[in-house]
Amino acid sequence: MLATITSAALQGIDAEVVHVEVNAGEAGEPKLILVGLPDAAVKESDDRVFSALSNSGFRPPRTRTTINLAPGNLRKEGPFYDLPIALGILAATKQLAAENLSEWLIAGELSLSGATRPVRGALAMGRLARTLGKRGVLLPAVSAEEAALVEGVRVYRVDSLDRAVRFLSGEIKLEPITPNSTRPGSAKSGSSGDSGGLPDFAEIKGQHSLRRAVEVAVAGNHNLLMIGPPGSGKSMVAKRLPSIMPAPTMDERLEILSIHSAAGRTINGEAAWDSRPFRSPHHTVSDVALLGGGTIPGPGEISLAHHGVLFLDELPEFKRSALEVLRQPLEDGDVTISRSAGKVTLPCAFMLVAAMNPCPCGYLGDAKHECRCTPTQIQRYRSKISGPLLDRIDLHIEAPALSLAELRVERPGENSNRIRERVSASRRIQHQRFTGTKITSNARMTHAQIRRHCAIDSALGDLLQQAMEQLSLSARAYDRILKVARTIADLAASETIEGPHLLEAIQYRSLDRAVFY
Repeated sequence: MLATITSAALQGIDAEVVHVEVNAGEAGEPKLILVGLPDAAVKESDDRVFSALSNSGFRPPRTRTTINLAPGNLRKEGPFYDLPIALGILAATKQLAAENLSEWLIAGELSLSGATRPVRGALAMGRLARTLGKRGVLLPAVSAEEAALVEGVRVYRVDSLDRAVRFLSGEIKLEPITPNSTRPGSAKSGSSGDSGGLPDFAEIKGQHSLRRAVEVAVAGNHNLLMIGPPGSGKSMVAKRLPSIMPAPTMDERLEILSIHSAAGRTINGEAAWDSRPFRSPHHTVSDVALLGGGTIPGPGEISLAHHGVLFLDELPEFKRSALEVLRQPLEDGDVTISRSAGKVTLPCAFMLVAAMNPCPCGYLGDAKHECRCTPTQIQRYRSKISGPLLDRIDLHIEAPALSLAELRVERPGENSNRIRERVSASRRIQHQRFTGTKITSNARMTHAQIRRHCAIDSALGDLLQQAMEQLSLSARAYDRILKVARTIADLAASETIEGPHLLEAIQYRSLDRAVFY
């Protein structure tokens, strides 16, 4: 007897339809044949499924049984198909009396006891089921909670193979999970009443110029480079960025969750749901780990930082090839990865924050420490950061070493809540400005939008031209200065870009050529 059950395969962060076809009762030697480009994890499913069937009180097939995962040209990976294969076997051997099995989308890993275990990509499966008009989705408990965030689809949690069989056969009733639009922390989304347990900017002493640059960068979602000696607080500041970033919108939350779910890194907890991603890979990270990829392309660090922060500490210590792969994603907000198994496009609209020392020893220009680096060593160290990558970083700011007097100050600095209030007000102005477009921040403005929203008078134009010529900046830097000036004007609640706004934006490029050339 032939039975067909609908499941799914992940392609990047999207799900593709997979039909699990089970044909039992074939003539020949009793064995199970699995076809349809399965990987090792899928091939091992027969052992898990047979044990789960026996321990759940069902009879494994005693004849030749063929299982086909269609379409055959789509590579299948992971334990998604344990549950649909088991249900297909039961239906094909007439141990499951259920009609219209094809109306459900089913996925889940099985333990040897028959209990279900979560699978990654549940959110994508929920979206696929809605697109296909399925009656509902059957998933393990944790995965079902993710899929239930998709509106317009009924999701049922099944804790075991036995429970799934009894539900599909009508012996028991299960209630669909109610879409929880008010996830933990959503009641205070966008509020600034507390920092959600995140490290607070009040702990940062001194560094007023750096704090201002960080506020401007977060307000417009601009890329930021901090340059300073060891111990000046660069990493400390970077780790506090999530505490001043506005809470993600519901659409942004779903995008973030779908990427992390596809990567098997489900976001749990109130703080995680209410804050944006913060990724800080070590400088030994490979190109593939940073960009994304694998046999079947999946999200890398830049996609996991989508709508959040990618922090690269000790920037020149990263491999040159790893840094160069960031150039196109920084410009476009997405990355296309091609492999033999297929091609996927992954979102990666992140805010790049980088930190570096001025030289290998870190003390170049420090009044208290002598730099021991030779000019050749300094040039080799800085040359790891190419001009095109540097052009894509909007703000360059120096983080000088703190004096003992500054370190001894007991009065806390301005806390994250007050900074977040100003940042959120600026972001609201930008959301209103870009209503009806896919743009959500000044940093993502197109050339047409720059001409429209960043217009300056002739006097300011002459000032900017003079600065460009003196600093030998590129055309890309010209646009980025205007974007930063627009953000500074938004923080000041100014409808137009004024002189002080433009001068401050130019100042954030003054280290561009002074440090690297």
